Amino acid sequence: MRQMEPIGTVWMVPTSSVLLRLKESSMPRLPQLTVETANEEQRELLEGTLKQLGKLPNLYAALANGPSALRGYLAMREALVGGSFSARQREQLALYIAQRNDCTYCVSAHTLRGGKVGLSEQELLDTRRGTDAGDPHMDQVLRFAGAVMATGGRVTDESLTDARAAGVTDAEIAEIVGHVALNVLSNFFNHVAQPDLDFPLVPAHLAE
Repeated sequence: MRQMEPIGTVWMVPTSSVLLRLKESSMPRLPQLTVETANEEQRELLEGTLKQLGKLPNLYAALANGPSALRGYLAMREALVGGSFSARQREQLALYIAQRNDCTYCVSAHTLRGGKVGLSEQELLDTRRGTDAGDPHMDQVLRFAGAVMATGGRVTDESLTDARAAGVTDAEIAEIVGHVALNVLSNFFNHVAQPDLDFPLVPAHLAE
């Protein structure tokens, strides 16, 4: 199997301020709402999140400060769950995108979730590195997601040709862009809000 070549630039090395936050657990920048502290609109969304996920991660608790943002995120997430990709493949996409965006919160969350859907420790690491997703089809799914991120969606004809040659369908191509958008939203929001990490810590920095 030909190994994937990482797309674009090397993943960012955390700055000293990022490492300091990991060590000292800085205060969240936005309130992490609960069903008890939320207003009526926020409470309805938080209860819906609990039903959908079975728990209320701090990402969602902070995103609920903007009910329209959480509502849109939940709707898109639910729609993509019903799409072409399996739970395992969705976790690989989310983990790969979080790694590229240097999002420790989401790398931690999707490492845990990826393990729960059957990804081994080595598969999780390979997915983060973008070196081997387990099969040629998924290799190209991640490569295409990386190309979308690296080019702002202005992928080359060659990228599309390579993806289709590996069996990536037009429906999957559309959904890959959707997964990039969904996960960029959560990654960037985490950078802004800095919610408390409520998953086992997996720093986004990868050792050489």
